[in-house]
Amino acid sequence: MNAQPDDPCCADFPPAVLRPAELDAFSRGGGASTIPLVTRARGAQVFLNGQTLFDGGAGIPLHTHNCPESVVILDGDAIVEIDGTEHRLTRFDTTYVAAGVPHRFRNASDTAPMRILWTYASVDATRTLVGTGVTTRVDAEHGTTAG
Repeated sequence: MNAQPDDPCCADFPPAVLRPAELDAFSRGGGASTIPLVTRARGAQVFLNGQTLFDGGAGIPLHTHNCPESVVILDGDAIVEIDGTEHRLTRFDTTYVAAGVPHRFRNASDTAPMRILWTYASVDATRTLVGTGVTTRVDAEHGTTAG
């Protein structure tokens, strides 16, 4: 099947092999850092994905997105809160969270690292922090290299 030039899911973009170990990680604060993978900067037009690494005990604040998100636990154990309910997750467990649903991830271990793979259903994905109401583009978080 040939891609149609006006079909965004099949639009031309340069193929890429992305190796997280060779890419920059960007600090999310609080012991979490993100490695962007498929991004608009690399030619993505339909979705975004990347990895977030959590130090022992690290977590991210309760937030929502303007599009659906799926997360796969790659390493370690996690606790995810989705719409007020906590779930314990382990390697390869996968979540799906609809747009507008409050959620957050945290490392279930105080010492061992945790790694997730996230995918947003839009290249224009945003994150709104529940505690402050501040909304930012997900790709804008990829600006401060983790140390």
